Amino acid sequence: MQQQTFPLPKLSDQAELIDTHCHLDMGAYQPDLEDVIQSALQHGIKRIVTIGIDYLSSKEAVALSDRYPNIFATIGFHPHDAHQATSGALKMLADLASHRSVVGYGEIGLDYVKNYAPRDVQLKIFSEQLHLAKDLDLPVVIHDREAHDDVCGLIRSVGPFPQGGVMHCFSGDLQLAEEMIDLGFHISIPGVATFTNAHTLHEVIRTIDLRHLLLETDGPYLAPVPFRGKRNEPKLMLYTAQKVAELKQVSLDEVAQTTTANAVRLFNLSEKTHDS
Repeated sequence: MQQQTFPLPKLSDQAELIDTHCHLDMGAYQPDLEDVIQSALQHGIKRIVTIGIDYLSSKEAVALSDRYPNIFATIGFHPHDAHQATSGALKMLADLASHRSVVGYGEIGLDYVKNYAPRDVQLKIFSEQLHLAKDLDLPVVIHDREAHDDVCGLIRSVGPFPQGGVMHCFSGDLQLAEEMIDLGFHISIPGVATFTNAHTLHEVIRTIDLRHLLLETDGPYLAPVPFRGKRNEPKLMLYTAQKVAELKQVSLDEVAQTTTANAVRLFNLSEKTHDS
């Protein structure tokens, strides 16, 4: 039986998208990373922010940004890896921040679902990294799973953040989204938006002004419908963008143009663009 194919939504030649959160250093991409990046470019995903989750992945993110002119990097210790974030390791991250393609600090935050690191360790390291991000004058990329009150509380106590930030893979409700926007943060929409049961996220997307939204894959995780359960990659973000357009009753190009402008502004990409 012939395998079913799904046509990708298509941007106009004047529009482009930015995948603001992908993990290109992960093993899922190693067999065909070049193809993944080139396919993204061919489908209008012109820039990708690849995310650091510990020192080694942050270093690899920077190395990838050296190899590809359309890739930018962030640095940070994910809450799962908070136990690794010694003072020496944080100093090494701070040294990486001087690289021209580092555009953000994160992903950092709290994860009360997996609890791979004890909560007191997560809270301590999250606070330290928020202070470090401010010192480095970088926007912050926040991971928040069932830790909304503590995440908001720490951001309020350490803030304000002049460079802003983003709630990556947003999983909260409309009230949380509005609170974070008031604190100068963007709300990032993942492929979960295409899931039929994502009612709370759909309400957030319908209600929040497009100028506060970003798009992401969180690849290789959270592939959108019709590829749910498969490896995610940047070009599949077109399905997420199309769903946002449908929920907001605007064109795909308008979603692309506005979210791209948001990402350029947040991550200072107009200043950070580097040559191949």
